[in-house]
Amino acid sequence: MITWMQRHKKWLIITIWISTIAFVGAGFVGWGQYSYGDKAGAIAKVGDVEITQGELQKSYSNLYVQYNKMFQGNFDEEKAKQFGLQKQALNQLTQQALILNLAASYDLQVSDAELIAELKKQTYFFKDGVFDKETYKQVLSQNRLSTKEFEAGLKKDLLIRKTLALLPSNATENETKVLETILNIADKINYKVLTTEDITVSPTEDELKAFWETRKQNYMSDTAYEVKYITQNVINASYDDAKLSKYYNENKTHFKDSEGKILPLESAKAAVTKELNAKATKDKALRAYIAYKKGKLENITISTKIISATNNPFNAEALEKIAALSLTAPYMKPLQVNGIYHTFELVKIIPAAPKSFEEAKEAILLAYTSETKKTKLQELANNSLATFSGTNTPFITSQDTLLLQQLSEAEASEFLQQLFSSDKKRSYITLNSGKIVLYYILEQKLLSKTNNDLMQSMNKIKTAMFNEALIKRLESKYKTEIFIQGL
Repeated sequence: MITWMQRHKKWLIITIWISTIAFVGAGFVGWGQYSYGDKAGAIAKVGDVEITQGELQKSYSNLYVQYNKMFQGNFDEEKAKQFGLQKQALNQLTQQALILNLAASYDLQVSDAELIAELKKQTYFFKDGVFDKETYKQVLSQNRLSTKEFEAGLKKDLLIRKTLALLPSNATENETKVLETILNIADKINYKVLTTEDITVSPTEDELKAFWETRKQNYMSDTAYEVKYITQNVINASYDDAKLSKYYNENKTHFKDSEGKILPLESAKAAVTKELNAKATKDKALRAYIAYKKGKLENITISTKIISATNNPFNAEALEKIAALSLTAPYMKPLQVNGIYHTFELVKIIPAAPKSFEEAKEAILLAYTSETKKTKLQELANNSLATFSGTNTPFITSQDTLLLQQLSEAEASEFLQQLFSSDKKRSYITLNSGKIVLYYILEQKLLSKTNNDLMQSMNKIKTAMFNEALIKRLESKYKTEIFIQGL
């Protein structure tokens, strides 16, 4: 799933970008550490449009929710980093800013009447089937948004949609006929699927060593870090009513029920106590950190560990922050790992080095086997092409993915798209899964099917093409400045 989404990331971004804003329900997720320039409040500027840190965080959060839905709740920060979600969020905002610059050049605006009409369409603000002002305010409050902030975002989205609506995206009758002809071309083929399971590889020790000798730099140990550290466990203290009442009165908005209403003190006491303990724990960890830096620790155990990507008893964030330390600035502020604050001191950096053959042998065997199987599968395809005998199909079009039973639906779709783009009667197609499909076209004809959705499909194709071309044109017209580092 991850491989497929990374490969199609460009189109995934466009799909999410074209959709309407999804501030409500997005919530907020963790945000990395970045260095910002001197531009007050702005992390980027596109033409005359500035992009703020808050907009970037919302864009990231909205994308995170989209991906989490696709992964059925199994998306996390590690996957977000793999997909470069923070960079996607910034790209999304810069594309929007390009459109906003274009809108300004044509003096396009969104009126209050248009904004109100759009608000009244948002079903998550409905009560008894109609827009309800109190529900509107309550939903925004639960998502930590002000009405001013949400309406500004919605206005911006409406302005982008209004601008894109000016593009000529309606398909002509001739264009629709061309698409209909393409979709009605049908082939009857004989095909055979070859997989690496058809190949057996039994390398000798000498073959593996020869393979390793030419690729030593691909098999490196991880950079490791020797660290000292101290910990601060969670404080579980009790507080008198005066202390609880004082903190509650100063922080009432922290304590709400499921409907967003502020809880009375009696109902919020457990939550107030928890916050006070969290605050006390953090304060104590920070005091210990300062004492540690000054060499004035008392009655605190200092532990030592060597950590790396493959030997990390903490977590990925801890390793990332430790890797950013230097021997001249070796101390790191307290970081929570599994609920416990850790303060790290970098003692030594152990550089990566080539692994010995024995250390790398398992990985070498996998790589050698995989590479050799691909080569031999290619040879098998070339040697079998002229004489193979496979399975005959009925007449199939580029849409008939279910008729190729030796392939998954995704593989069949990939094969058919390439088959109907090829001008070869007998050939083979290598799929992204690694399988190779040999084929021979037995017959070809033009069907007379009618598709009522062709106009809509052609409109979508043209819209996507115009949008992509427009973005490229605007990128050359409006200067983009990025003030944020770390992406």
